[in-house]
Amino acid sequence: MLPTLSLLETRVLGVLVEKEHTVPDTYPLSLNALMLGCNQKNNRDPVMQASEREVQAAIDALRPLSLVIESSGSRVMRYSHNLGRVLHVDDTAVALLAALMLRGPQTPGELRIATERLHRFADLGAVEAALEKLASRAEAQGGGLAVQLPRVSGSREHRWAHLLSGPVALPAPHADAGTGRPHEPRPATHASDIHVLRLTAGDDLREALGRAPEDLEFEAGFMLSAVGSLQPVVIRLAGRNESTRLDGPCEIILLSGTLSRDGPHLHIALADAEGRVIAGHLMRGSIVRTTAELVFGVAAGWRFTREFDAETGHMELRATRV
Repeated sequence: MLPTLSLLETRVLGVLVEKEHTVPDTYPLSLNALMLGCNQKNNRDPVMQASEREVQAAIDALRPLSLVIESSGSRVMRYSHNLGRVLHVDDTAVALLAALMLRGPQTPGELRIATERLHRFADLGAVEAALEKLASRAEAQGGGLAVQLPRVSGSREHRWAHLLSGPVALPAPHADAGTGRPHEPRPATHASDIHVLRLTAGDDLREALGRAPEDLEFEAGFMLSAVGSLQPVVIRLAGRNESTRLDGPCEIILLSGTLSRDGPHLHIALADAEGRVIAGHLMRGSIVRTTAELVFGVAAGWRFTREFDAETGHMELRATRV
């Protein structure tokens, strides 16, 4: 059975798993690259500022457990993970554990998005099944590696956490001023919830937004903000039936539209390397070049669907209150 790992030790393991998939050309990682990965400000929770000496100490603690393997590079030592073999779990489990170690407790929908470049889950049910398998790991193998947390008041989904750092500390409920008895705070009523999604190089922008309603379990979404770059871009211009492909790098100027379980309807405006702007319907095949930072809202009490309209000849939005 593994000893309880520190936050930095799990961060080191998570970074090694992540970078094995996202930057295979520079994997195994040098100590400096590993430190930079630990201290990233995006896709990390909590954000930390570990020194090279602290990261080296974490490596030295993980090596005797065979969780980290040291190898000689041309000039520097390099490090890789051995998580799957030590824990006797498959690549699916390794991807989920890495996401939980890097970003903290998350819902199944958030995990499906977070693991997209590590392992592609067919649907939300596949994520949930893999989490259940981690949670029910036999005691003979060391016991469960993940746990479902109690639902937070006002939340529609349970979050999951890893157990490599021991039992998860839960916040204590507030005490009622009049009775002294614990109670959960009453959630505020919101017209909408805000979600933030960051895509990385290689992600398909339209496909990622198309999966969001199922992954995050909502019925009616709308775009609020988007910045980033794409290459290539596939759009359908106004009045055209065929798609147009732009091979050069383009910056996202504006992205608007609606999100539903029947599919998204998205319009995008882009600027090319010469500053020329072009706009149209966003189509599949529009690939993130460096990053895409997306903010969208969820309309509480509404359901968006898309139905065929004989007058327009297209699938059009239908909004109903639920």
